[in-house]
Amino acid sequence: MRKQLYWLSDAEWKRLEPLLPRGRRGAHRVDDRRVISGIVHMLRSGARWRDCPPEYGPYTTIYNRFNRWSRQGLWFEIFETLTGKTGIVGSVAIDSSHIKAHWSAAGGKGDFGQAIGRSRGGRTTKIHAVTDDQGRPRVLLLSPGNINDIALAPALLAAAGPIQRLIADKAYDANSLRTLLAEQGAQAVIPSTTSRSQPIPYSKRLYRQRNLIERMFARLKDFRRIATRYDKLARNFLAGAFIAAAAIWWLN
Repeated sequence: MRKQLYWLSDAEWKRLEPLLPRGRRGAHRVDDRRVISGIVHMLRSGARWRDCPPEYGPYTTIYNRFNRWSRQGLWFEIFETLTGKTGIVGSVAIDSSHIKAHWSAAGGKGDFGQAIGRSRGGRTTKIHAVTDDQGRPRVLLLSPGNINDIALAPALLAAAGPIQRLIADKAYDANSLRTLLAEQGAQAVIPSTTSRSQPIPYSKRLYRQRNLIERMFARLKDFRRIATRYDKLARNFLAGAFIAAAAIWWLN
C-alpha cells in the first residue's frame, strides 16, 4: 500500500460502519471500507475520478458509490447522525466562504439552481456554515457566490436548533436577524456596521471566538475538491463537504 493513500482507521471505521445502509435490494456491495476510503482520498487529493489509485478498486465503483449515495441523501444522513439531531446549546458561529468553480463544474441544469453565481471574480459558490463552541461544523448549506451572507442565516439557524448566542461578523448585522435571535432568546454577538448611527454593544471577548469558524474553513479547504469546485451538481459538491467534515471532525 502506498503511504500517501488514505485509509479509514479502525477507530474511524468503528464509528462509521453502523451508520451505513443495510438490507438494500440489488447486487452485493463491494468492500465498504475500501470504497469509502477511496472517496475520501479523491476528495483530499483533488484528482479526477478516473485517476483514482487502483488500490481502491475501479474508479467507476468509487465514483458511482459517491454519486448514488449523494443522490439518495445518504451522505447528509450520515453527517447528521454523527453531529447529533438534538440541536446546539451554547455559542455558535456563522459565516460563509467563497469557492471558485472550475470550468468542469459548468454544464449543470442552470448555474443558479446548482449554487453557482457569476460576478467580477468569475463563477463561484458559497459554503455557509454554523459551527459549535469547539469549531466543528454542525450545519452546511450552499448558495451561489453572489448571494449575501445574511440571506441564508434564517435557514442555518433553523437547522442548528436551539442556541444561546450567535457569533458573526458585520455581514450579519441586520435588524431582521437580531429580531429573530431575540425572539429565540439568543444573544447576538455581532459588531455593528458603520452605517448605524448608534452602534449596538456586543461582547468583544466572546467575539474573539469567531476565529474558530475561520479555522474550520481553512481545514475544510485542505480537501482540494472542496477548495475548488469541480462538481457540476450542487448536491455532489455539498455531499463532498459533508464527507470531508465528517472525516476531519466527527470520525475521530
